[in-house]
Amino acid sequence: MFLPISKEDLKERNIEQLDFIFISGDAYVDHPSFGVAIIGRMLESYGFSVGIIPQPNIKNNHEFLELGTPKLGFLVSSGNIDSMVNHYTVSKRRRTKDMYSPGGKMGLRPDYATIRYSQKVRELFPNSPIIIGGIEASLRRLAHYDYWKNTVRKSILIDSKADLLIYGMSELSIIEVAEYLRSGLDIRDIIFIKGTVYKTKKKEYIPSDAIKLPTYDEILENKKTYAKSFMLKHDNTDYISAKPLLEVYKNHLIIQNPPNRPVTREEMDNIYSLPFERNYHPIYNKLGHIPAIDEVKFSIISNRGCYGGCSFCALTYHQGRIIQSRSKDSIVEEAIKITKDKDFKGYIHDIGGPTANFYDVACDKQVKHGVCINKQCLEDKPCPLLKVSHNNYLSILREVRELPNIKKVFVRSGIRYDYVMYDKNKEFFNELVKFHVSGQLKVAPEHISDVVLQKMNKPKRELYDSFVKKYYELNKKYDKNQFLVPYLISSHPGSTLKEAIELACYIRDLKYYPEQVQDFYPTPGTMSTCMFYTGLDPRTMKEVYVPIRKEDKAMQRALIQYKNPKNYNLVHKALTLGNRKDLIGYKKHCLIRPRA
Repeated sequence: MFLPISKEDLKERNIEQLDFIFISGDAYVDHPSFGVAIIGRMLESYGFSVGIIPQPNIKNNHEFLELGTPKLGFLVSSGNIDSMVNHYTVSKRRRTKDMYSPGGKMGLRPDYATIRYSQKVRELFPNSPIIIGGIEASLRRLAHYDYWKNTVRKSILIDSKADLLIYGMSELSIIEVAEYLRSGLDIRDIIFIKGTVYKTKKKEYIPSDAIKLPTYDEILENKKTYAKSFMLKHDNTDYISAKPLLEVYKNHLIIQNPPNRPVTREEMDNIYSLPFERNYHPIYNKLGHIPAIDEVKFSIISNRGCYGGCSFCALTYHQGRIIQSRSKDSIVEEAIKITKDKDFKGYIHDIGGPTANFYDVACDKQVKHGVCINKQCLEDKPCPLLKVSHNNYLSILREVRELPNIKKVFVRSGIRYDYVMYDKNKEFFNELVKFHVSGQLKVAPEHISDVVLQKMNKPKRELYDSFVKKYYELNKKYDKNQFLVPYLISSHPGSTLKEAIELACYIRDLKYYPEQVQDFYPTPGTMSTCMFYTGLDPRTMKEVYVPIRKEDKAMQRALIQYKNPKNYNLVHKALTLGNRKDLIGYKKHCLIRPRA
């Protein structure tokens, strides 16, 4: 049975008043790949009644009033994806499709959805507690650079008029908050739960060990101060070592408590065993199919967190670097459940997470002492303490692929090729190629210039080249005709025309011509976004080149697709400005021919 979404549902369940009402920017899909479903089912499992209002029209008060006034409060989320990323390309053009809406229709949620929904709830229910969460709120929990308005915005707690923010993967925190609300504690006094951010005017509510960040006015005035503030936030994302953070505004104090602890394996197994319907709500049979379900319906989440440390990725800031994973029994049980679905055709689309082959904790030290603050597990070379093994993950893949009615088990959520190469036991690499690639394997070198890779916190090109060579050797060994699809980012901080031309030459030699190119997208919470805004590498405070002008970015993007005739003028200009006219000609190494 789905969670209630209408008055009729409440009557059918004999619910006079809900404990919580969840406002979501996504259509309601009751599947464990959707955060709203997980939080709703978690609360339900602890005896709380929860209703969902999916994608309410911000101009229609009736839709917000549909389920009445909750006993304990409103929960507000933009959904599975940041509403601004959902709505706009990196060039700030409006997208035409929303994968989380019926029929893929665009425009069913507002820009800055968390803020707009929360403000509307505050207008209609002035006395109800409002708790915001999800990726959009999590990455904006303190002052942050906003690419879409090209400004530094305040903590989303202030703009949204919400009472409390829960950041990260919030199952543990939301249950604690819910229990205290049920006991009668005022939402304004819930200031002590890990994984939460609160606002106050009372100085006595500031923890004694809080680190005072530069004030909002100070980071507005000085980009160097912004970069320093960013690093303080970046260095306080581990649940063991982090301290509370204090950010001062003219009329508010914003305090971030340290992150909550990771869920245990048993807790994670319990989460994914909750009674999800594993599909979208029946109302969408008429309103339109929800495209986002297609890839995840027959996929299995095996882990959370990532210790890859890519500068352009917000995972460290949102989920943290500690790996949390489910037991093999739990994963196999879900696989068996999937095989019984009437639409199942025999193919498990994925078993993975943020990084599929990060199944185990990086090292034993992290369990007792937390992650290292000034050291990464994977940089140019792996940390000596890093445990490199695919044994447990491989054991899961082997067992699932042997289940009745399963033809293939694919790995599509992405692997860290460097971790694969560091593993001296090559069983995983062999079996990955032999059994788990669906025609093409997606990997993420992101760039091939060591200058840019250093800014991205990715390994040097040499390692990727060795991975590519080994991959095709294994394909030949197993008589497979499977390809590699490398993800490449153009215009990342640190990439001048010189590095962009270097990437184009690599593509030429690879004989790979990408149909799509991803420009670097500055989203809140990432180190690369800090570089983009400040022109500084916050790790060293040294200046870094940032391609900001529209033409500079267009040239870098065009170089990656130099074969496209539409890009000729941009490529010609880039090669001229980059003093590489030797690449304009009729010889084999040339990228383009001279002008006619």
